[in-house]
Amino acid sequence: MTTTPTPSPTSRALHAPVIAWFDANARDLPWRHPEAGPWGVMVSEFMLQQTPVSRVLPMYEQWLARWPRPAGLAAEPPGEAVRAWGRLGYPRRALRLHAAATAITERHGGEVPTDHAELLALPGVGEYTAAAVASFAYGQRHAVLDTNVRRVLARAVTGVQYPPNATTAAERRLARELLPGEEAVAARWAAATMELGALVCTARAPECGRCPIAARCAWRAAGSPAHDGPPRRGQTYAGTDRQVRGKLLAVLREAHGPVPQAALDAVWDEPVQRARALDGLVADGLVEPLENGAYRLPLT
Repeated sequence: MTTTPTPSPTSRALHAPVIAWFDANARDLPWRHPEAGPWGVMVSEFMLQQTPVSRVLPMYEQWLARWPRPAGLAAEPPGEAVRAWGRLGYPRRALRLHAAATAITERHGGEVPTDHAELLALPGVGEYTAAAVASFAYGQRHAVLDTNVRRVLARAVTGVQYPPNATTAAERRLARELLPGEEAVAARWAAATMELGALVCTARAPECGRCPIAARCAWRAAGSPAHDGPPRRGQTYAGTDRQVRGKLLAVLREAHGPVPQAALDAVWDEPVQRARALDGLVADGLVEPLENGAYRLPLT
């Protein structure tokens, strides 16, 4: 029989003010409504990876209107998922979500599984997504570590401005130690810390005056020292292969059928980069080459 660890006094001192702040300030987002269900939560988690809420909202509504259940998406070719993904970015997420929907339909009778291990076994579902769906959809007790949560914990507890570039074992251990003992409270804590990082404890301009745990924040107590670790990774887009891939996919999404090579050549002048981007789309399974030299979104 397993026992739930008792949270330390330090962690208990953080729980109440953060959850109270969340209760008063949480955004009214559709995937937080009961009617969204586990599938709506899963769709939101795929879409929100590296993408702001403002861009996700319209696509989420369109997606759930078209595919309110996993079986509906699984019945469509994967290329339709890529087409419906639009300009949300990182389109491989669309293929992974389609693969997850197919597995849910085939293995779980069309219902998003409740078991964390079964969630983790779904294609395209990693450590974070499995914990998030189990927590937000089913109210389970899991450490949910996205960028926002990691930043809140790094500042409030560890006393540094930013967490490491990649999630570490120490961060996972700390997150588990801070989890409230009760499942429902732990799930609320997971959502609350994520929202605090998104709205108040932001990366570039934290609003410490609005923070419910400012008086307990180790980073603030230390004088808010500047980041002294490895340089933060910046994201660029203009002129990159990502931009070229996006332009090529846009043509294929709008065509609703095979697209000749000449039409793809017209979207980017530099032939070497264009060919590299197209080859990458094919390798990622986002585009299928045809024998006649044309290309299309994947059908299988």
